[in-house]
Amino acid sequence: MNVKLIRWRFHSRLFISVCRGVKSQHMQKKVSYLKVCLRPLSVGLLCLVLPVAVFAQKDTTKKLKEVKVQSAPVPLVKSIAPVQQVLAGDFDRLSAFNIADAIRNFAGVNIKDYGGIGGLKVVSVRSLGADHLGVLYDGVAINDAENGQIDLSKFNLENVQEIALYNGQPDAICMPARSFASASILSIQTIRPNLTTDKPYKVLLGVKGGSFGLINPYLQWQQRISSQWSFIVDSYTENANGRYKYKVQGEGNDSTYTRNNADVSARQADGALYWTKNDSNKFNLHINYYNSERGLPGAVIFYNTTSNQRLWNQDVFVQSGYERLWKSSLHLLINTKLSRDYTRYRDPDYQNNQGGLDDRYTQCEFYQSAALSYHLLRDWEVSYAADFAVTSLGAFSPINALYNYAYPTRVTFLNVIASNYTVGKWRFQGSLLNSDISERVKVGTAEPSRTVFSPTLMATFLPTNSPELQLRAFYKDIFRYPTLDEIYLFTVNGPRIIKPEFARQYDIGLTYRKALNNFLDFITVTADGYYNNVSNKIVALPNQNPEIVSIVNIGKVYIEGIDIVVKTQTRTSNNWRGSLSVNYTYQHSIDSASNLQIPYTPQSSLAVNAGVDYKHAGLYFNQVLSSSRYYLDAAESQIGGYSVSDLSFIYKLKISNQPAVFSAHLDNLFNQQYSVIRSFPMPGRSFLLSLQITI
Repeated sequence: MNVKLIRWRFHSRLFISVCRGVKSQHMQKKVSYLKVCLRPLSVGLLCLVLPVAVFAQKDTTKKLKEVKVQSAPVPLVKSIAPVQQVLAGDFDRLSAFNIADAIRNFAGVNIKDYGGIGGLKVVSVRSLGADHLGVLYDGVAINDAENGQIDLSKFNLENVQEIALYNGQPDAICMPARSFASASILSIQTIRPNLTTDKPYKVLLGVKGGSFGLINPYLQWQQRISSQWSFIVDSYTENANGRYKYKVQGEGNDSTYTRNNADVSARQADGALYWTKNDSNKFNLHINYYNSERGLPGAVIFYNTTSNQRLWNQDVFVQSGYERLWKSSLHLLINTKLSRDYTRYRDPDYQNNQGGLDDRYTQCEFYQSAALSYHLLRDWEVSYAADFAVTSLGAFSPINALYNYAYPTRVTFLNVIASNYTVGKWRFQGSLLNSDISERVKVGTAEPSRTVFSPTLMATFLPTNSPELQLRAFYKDIFRYPTLDEIYLFTVNGPRIIKPEFARQYDIGLTYRKALNNFLDFITVTADGYYNNVSNKIVALPNQNPEIVSIVNIGKVYIEGIDIVVKTQTRTSNNWRGSLSVNYTYQHSIDSASNLQIPYTPQSSLAVNAGVDYKHAGLYFNQVLSSSRYYLDAAESQIGGYSVSDLSFIYKLKISNQPAVFSAHLDNLFNQQYSVIRSFPMPGRSFLLSLQITI
């Protein structure tokens, strides 16, 4: 499955089929959408290449001599906000196949996983919902105004250098305004070429294969063009039949079935061009293309395992970034992005006179951002950032008319001022975000324009002269504007009146890190207690017509939680070294309407990763435990908890005198039968083998 399933059209069909076992009514109208998608293209191309002319001007910045710094073994946590990080070298330790797998151990993270190789994977942080998570790809937001949720299963890990999750917002204040506009930020940093004149290229070849017919070859090519120019190209293909065994238990039935119509065929290519005069003057250009076809196995309802629904995706984006830092401390950041997402949904079993559904959806966006910061004093930095985005949606069907489709366009202006001030052992950061959103439609009535102000305050304090202990606190007021599907789909009387969903976040925590000189190299402990208050919560409810859902604001949600992270590592002795990380989360997330834990939010979760390294080999054990959850706002709608264990083995070797890495994963070691989402069974025991060589 893919993130486009989560659009309210598909999501409502899933919601009703799980609750009542029926299908939703089809609506909307056929139209050509090409002109809308290409409208901002000429302006966007100009903005993409404009920074080239900027950095082509004379540069008076002095190049500093290189200074080599040996890092301490203790992981440094410099952020003013709570942050969790995972590096490329840790992906195999965590049995990670995609980005969602890589962050599933993070404290406070709850992944909705619909199962299988191509299963949809969206992330909720601290019970706020996936719509409140902003995803940055090399500093530029991946936006989805249509349904608001990003599917993290389709991003290739082979070109990822680091993934960081910030509660609140990232530490820097010279960044796009969209980076201030979410309750939490997931930052994905890709690999940048680091080549020399002696070795001006680097080629990485790899292949993964395993259960469910998976075959996944990939290629990465890094090339140094000159002392200032370089590029990197990543590509992969993924094919799997998606057939895995699962059990249906209850009502005297303990049968084993095979998941069908869960096949996936996907391809992705990502190219990046880099210009770097020095660390203070650089430019990059990214092009990313993703194409996939997959079956949608559907929910297992009343032991019905048949599904013939199909989903196609063709997504492409082009983004550029220019950064300049002058000796006067003036800091400029410019980002531009053009994106186009195409989705085709086919359901031949839908009961109508046209032989089912064959719907096509297109989302196009032009995005421009500029940020500027300056140090008024040595310890006082101020910044201003402005973002502008135009997002348009269209749809058509070659076999049936789309009823009452609005063809909406959303125009978004974001402005933010921020300040960072250090005095003694204190550090303060504050920002004020202004969001101005307006819309227009071709059919029906558009929502009125809205302007919202969102403040954020953060502070850290060092209680001693040593940086080992750091105390922190923050308050962030943020909102989630309704998605275009929530406003304009599934209504026969024009747009709904849906209010923005406001979230007020309070956090107080500490970080302790200590380098040790005995059996342990170091130990780090982070602990945060938080309280979130969500008002105007947007939910989907069944209507009197069982084929249509209602999108409404209802009640409030109160979230109390604790995140605890402990990491340690032993000193290397006789080529042996051990490592351990423990992540624990407690969340008491109550819906005021039902006085129950909100759906799909476990009260307790625990993730443990332990490993041992010996010379060129490593063996790692990963354990994830989750308590039971509700799937509806009803006391009887409960899904049992689960405990899943994974085992990973890594061995570094040489093939024809070239460095290579072999890895083997055994996932769900004890063949646990469980579901993260009700009626979507997860795979049992499976394996994954990988071989990678660097030339």
